[in-house]
Amino acid sequence: MKIELHSIKVSDLVAGYVNEEENGVRGYGGKLDIRPPYQREFVYDPPQEQAVIHTILNDFPLNSIYWAVREDGTYEVIDGQQRILSICRYAAGKYSYEYKDDDPRYYHNLPSDIKQRFLDYELTVYFCDGKDSEKLDWFKVINIAGKPLTDQELRNAVYHGPWLSDAKRYFSRGNCAGYNLSKDYVKAAVNRQGLLERALDWISGGHIELYMAKHQQDPTAFELWDYFNSVINWVKATFKVSRPKLMPSVPWGPLYNAYKDNKYDPNELEQKIQTLLADDEVVKKSGIYEYLLTGQEKHLSLRAFLPGDIATAYAKQGGICPYCKKHFQQEEMEADHKKPWSKGGKTVPDNLQMLCRECNRKKGNR
Repeated sequence: MKIELHSIKVSDLVAGYVNEEENGVRGYGGKLDIRPPYQREFVYDPPQEQAVIHTILNDFPLNSIYWAVREDGTYEVIDGQQRILSICRYAAGKYSYEYKDDDPRYYHNLPSDIKQRFLDYELTVYFCDGKDSEKLDWFKVINIAGKPLTDQELRNAVYHGPWLSDAKRYFSRGNCAGYNLSKDYVKAAVNRQGLLERALDWISGGHIELYMAKHQQDPTAFELWDYFNSVINWVKATFKVSRPKLMPSVPWGPLYNAYKDNKYDPNELEQKIQTLLADDEVVKKSGIYEYLLTGQEKHLSLRAFLPGDIATAYAKQGGICPYCKKHFQQEEMEADHKKPWSKGGKTVPDNLQMLCRECNRKKGNR
């Protein structure tokens, strides 16, 4: 890859700045593609944006920026998107900067000499000329702040097209429809493509790349959006009380895929949830939902017997399994509830017996 050093004034960078979301983000007189397919969404928070402006207005050096040279003579950002957008957004009046203590100023009401200082600031920009694969590999290495691309951001680079543009409209904005629908039920970083990744994982059964490849040129992502709607609305209808501290960690997609056709009484489920929430034996409260749908106690991470109680029970039994009457070393045996938790048994010494692994498997929930 051929790399050349250039100095670009802020005034030239912000000229012709246009942000049309998925239809394109451009600057530098329309010649710079600020958000090419492999770039992440804007992730700077207000203090980070303001730090960029502080750096410029104090004439401090800003980290180097990398642009790729296209065959038609235009450019695309390889690294520096967050800094460039912070600059362009400030020049466009999208946020204020605390010019002095308790004196926040938008670009348009900066003193004229300070405004000119901002426009005259020179950015260190490297123009990189090479193949698409080289540009993407280079971006993976130098992307800002040492924050590597997420798996989904990299998938977006490979499978960009009309389908992805539409999907990001639903799932990739801070106040997007997907976030507003699912914020109490799904925990995922929207602007780092986490919500999109979650929806894709659910609908594809874990085969995200295959799904994206199949639909890459589809004009819309309505199938994905319709599916995601169905999942969240099924959750809301099945579990009548929203519990944002517990529900976001539940794998709702796989549960919907497996149990959506079953008939449930939401009132009965809610009564069971309240009982389980009050049960000290249940360690993993978020697992209550999976337990109620699957019937598998493993999701509850039931309270375990203490090591001292296990050693005492083993010694009391003399290492003999009460089922098969054979002798075992302690590490060959497992702590078992004489009366199962599901039948009211508690994790206390009087309800503890040591069984060999085979007998414990055979006993099950009896």
